[in-house]
Amino acid sequence: MGMTQIALITGASRGLGAALAEVLCDTHHIVAVARTTGALEDLDDRITAKGGSATLAPMDIAVPEAMATLCRGIHDRWGKADIWLHTAVHAAPLSPAQFIDAKDWDKSVAVNANATALLITYVAPLLGDQGQAVFFDDPRAGQKFFGAYGATKAAQIALARSWAAETPRTGPQVRILEPRPMATALRGRFFPGEDRDALIHPREEAARLLAQL
Repeated sequence: MGMTQIALITGASRGLGAALAEVLCDTHHIVAVARTTGALEDLDDRITAKGGSATLAPMDIAVPEAMATLCRGIHDRWGKADIWLHTAVHAAPLSPAQFIDAKDWDKSVAVNANATALLITYVAPLLGDQGQAVFFDDPRAGQKFFGAYGATKAAQIALARSWAAETPRTGPQVRILEPRPMATALRGRFFPGEDRDALIHPREEAARLLAQL
């Protein structure tokens, strides 16, 4: 298994994460992390149908013990990860800043900021100096009603930018990409009245983004 290319995808069950898995499974063994077991199994079926292979990890990235177990498992089985694509995100309901629900705020911080910070410390040793970490910006910070999502997503990307600035000589290579508007459930929650036919299919966007790496 030593030569196998390993792609760790956090938030792999649907949307962009699932699309990235389906594009990358031609060249990589996919370690697919998400909370929804059923959606992961559906993804596994699609990957298998393409002749690829996946390891399913039905876990919550906001649980530190789960992420420690995941990364230890990757290390024990393959000794490395070649690429980490971090698409997992908590999309809190849109709300005026003064009415943001405390639970929604806490979950946004836990998933979008805290879990990302912890995962960087766990995944960096797996990536070593040759691997790549990829984050996906969605610059909603400061837009009305996007307080919880916008602020915590901005914190995630600011952290990723710092990591990117620190690693050009040592590796891993840290990239921040900005997807175009896609026909995903996340987008539908934020823009319920939007014409979905005008949006890009996640698989098409996944292929475009991966071509930039």
